[in-house]
Formats: sequence, C-alpha cells, structure tokens
Amino acid sequence: MPPGILTLAADKAELSPADTGFMLIATALVMVMTPALAFFYGGMVRVKSVLNMLMMSFISLGLVTVLWVLYGFSLAFGTDHGSVIGFSGDYVGLSGIGLTELWDGYTIPVYVFAAFQLMFAILTPALISGALADRVKFTAWALFVVLWATIVYFPVAHWVWGAGGWLFELGVIDFAGGTAVHINAGAAALGVIFVVGKRIGFKKDPMRPHSLPLVMLGAGLLWFGWFGFNAGSWLGNGDGVGAVAFLNTQVATGAAMLGWLAYEKLRHGSFTTLGAASGAVAGLVAITPACGSVSPLGAIAIGVIAGVLCAMAVGLKYKFGYDDSLDVVGVHLVGGVVGSLLIGFFATGGVQSDAKGLFYGGGLAQLGKQSVGVVSVLLYSLVVSFVLAKVIDLVMGFRVSEDEELAGVDQAAHAETAYDYGGTGGGSALARTAAPAPPSGDAPTSGAAGGTASASQTGSSDRAQGGTPGKAKKVEA
Repeated sequence: MPPGILTLAADKAELSPADTGFMLIATALVMVMTPALAFFYGGMVRVKSVLNMLMMSFISLGLVTVLWVLYGFSLAFGTDHGSVIGFSGDYVGLSGIGLTELWDGYTIPVYVFAAFQLMFAILTPALISGALADRVKFTAWALFVVLWATIVYFPVAHWVWGAGGWLFELGVIDFAGGTAVHINAGAAALGVIFVVGKRIGFKKDPMRPHSLPLVMLGAGLLWFGWFGFNAGSWLGNGDGVGAVAFLNTQVATGAAMLGWLAYEKLRHGSFTTLGAASGAVAGLVAITPACGSVSPLGAIAIGVIAGVLCAMAVGLKYKFGYDDSLDVVGVHLVGGVVGSLLIGFFATGGVQSDAKGLFYGGGLAQLGKQSVGVVSVLLYSLVVSFVLAKVIDLVMGFRVSEDEELAGVDQAAHAETAYDYGGTGGGSALARTAAPAPPSGDAPTSGAAGGTASASQTGSSDRAQGGTPGKAKKVEA
C-alpha cells in the first residue's frame, strides 16, 4: 500500500514485530520467484540455450537491485510529481531513512517496504526474457533491463501504487501487480519481439522443452513464492485481508490449471505436464490483481476463465506470426488483462475496499476504471519498450549472429554448456578444450522453447510474476 493511504486504525501506528517479521518472510518468498522463473524458463528452452535463459533472469537480481537503491525506490514511491512520477531526496541511495522509521500508515519499517517492493521490480523485467529465448545478445539484454526498469517499470509502479499516482487516484484496483507487473511485462515482450524478430526455424523446426521436470520444479517454486507475492501485498495481518488473498491465490491457481488441462484435452487430446504448469502460472497471474477484491467462489471463476483463455491465446503467435518463445504474451499479458478486468465483475466490496463489481450491484463503474488501467499500461509499455529495443538494436545490435544462434547462445555468450556430454567435469567450455563437443543442435528430446509435441500445444511460460506491494490499497467506491 502506498504512502499517505491511511489504514482503518485511528491511532498512530507503532512498529509491529509480528508484521515486520511476516513481511521479511514474504519478501524472501518473492525473491525466490526470480530463480524459480529462471528454472521454469530454462526447462522450456532447448539444450543449447539453457544457461542463457537462466542468466537472463539472474542478471535482473543484480542490475535492478542497484538501480532500486540509487533511484528506483524514490521514483516509484517518493513524493508525487504531476501524478506520473515520484521523487524524494531521502530515498535516493536509501540514505535518509531512519532505522525504525515506519512506512506511512503502516506498522513496518520503510526499509522492509523498500525491500519487498524491490523484489517485484526485479521479477518484472525477468518475465520479459521468456519471449526472447535463443536469439538475443546478453549485453543488449542487460542494457535493456536497465533502461526499461528506469523508464517503464518505476513510473508505472508509481501510477498504480504510489500516493498521488494517477491510476491510484482514479481508483484502479491492482492488489499485487496485474497491471504494473504482468500487463507491463507482457506488453513489453510484444514490443521487443517486433524488433528482434523470429527464431531461425520458427514454425518449421521442433522446439520442444528440453526438461519438463525442470519446468515443473520452476512452476512449483513460483506457486510457493506467490503466496508472499499476493498475501504480503497487504503489508500486515491485522484485518484478515491478507488471509483472503492467500486463500484466493491457491483457489484460482488450482482452478486455472484444471481449466487449461480441460481445454488441452478437448483441443489436443492429452493432459500434458507443460499444460499443468502453464495453467497454474496463468491462474497465479490472473488472481494477482484481484486476490484482495473477490470471494473464493470468484477466485474459482477467475481461475477457470484465465486458464481457458490463456491456453487459447498461446496459439495466436502461430496465427499472427510473432515469435513469443515461451508465451509471455499469451500468459502474462492475457492473464493480467483477464484478472484486472474481471475485478469489475467479481469484486464483492467486502474485502480490501468498498468497490463492487457488476455482479455485486456495483454497475459498470469499477469495470470502466479497470479498463483505463489496463489500456494505459499496455500501450505505454508496448510503445516505449519497442522504442528502447529499436534504439539498442541500432546502436549495438540486439540479436546474436545467425551462426551463434544456430550453435547456441550458451557457448556464444557464456562459454559454457548446461550439460557435459563429454565427461564428468564442470560446465565451462574453455576448461574442456580437449573434450568432445556436445552434439550439434538439440538433444533428441529437446525442441521448442514454448511447446509440447505439437506447435499448438506450446506451453506458457513466464508466469510469475508476481504481484506487487504498494498495491494493497483501500479504494473507496
């Protein structure tokens, strides 16, 4: 919840060891989501790109952490300027914050809130990476993360969660990141895809996941970490809202997995492990903005709808010809849009705020607000991300050479391979000059970075994402 938004308590807040401890645990859970995403994405790509996929997520842990301390927290949650950006000198370098200084209106220290929000900022650009598997320069990607976090994520976080942010003041409900995290990342992925182009062999060569067990491990860890992502976004446990968010997270995720699998069985004839993992992530994405606004029955509805629609959406890349390698657009963008808009139908008015959806007598007012939030974040992220990627491409080139792409980005960018086929030693290619080279191309079981045995069954990817704090705000109807 953002600064200046008062809780129901009339008395001045005091530091709560219980709430502080809870938020530190929630922060650690959200941090785990980025490595979990790396495993999830890593299992979905071909053998020759596993390490690069892992590194595209891990580098965000370093880059965004430093940016957040230097100026990111100030831009996202500092004093509002024009309803579009924040800035507070005390937050620059996190140098002017007292040891026990509380986040305005809450019982947790500013340092804890800053750390919690940092984990959202780290995860969001990492989500984008799944759309670009197999084909981008690591240095270009790192530069993009720096620019995108600064120009897109930090301002959008202020719009949605910062006191004075224009979407926050409008009354858009985003409990933990449907707009600021998932729509933001999904739209950015689409913008960069338009610049980078398709993988060599797209729609021709098999590009199946090389390790479904790794995908399932990553999905399970994402599911686990998401409880911190969503329940932690209320920033405390005093009124039961966090408990509702926790339960709704579980309920919607399970329902979405079932919805995806049912669609997959009817459409393709099989229940796949990739479909189960992708469906779960779709449910996590969709419930993120809505977990503090709906009942458990509403969470079931949101989960089923998101599971089916996201399963349908992942096939659009073949119809329209854009190469979203691991279905970031199909899962995160579509799932974020679905979850954000369905608040306008299923909000009960009895959890985080008094705002009611259409099915609870609230009319179309909240749906209209949600639509403004969805469209504005989608368009801003899409356009700015395209421009940033285009500039990087013109200056240094965003894509690896054709030879490097065919040989594998792992060797070209990291001088390593994920699996040592020539011996029992480590993974460094430089240290194994005398060892037999790994098989060219893919292992027999590897293939599409985003699919199962058939192109139409490509799984989703990224998912995660995450919810974001600042979020849990009380909105007046």
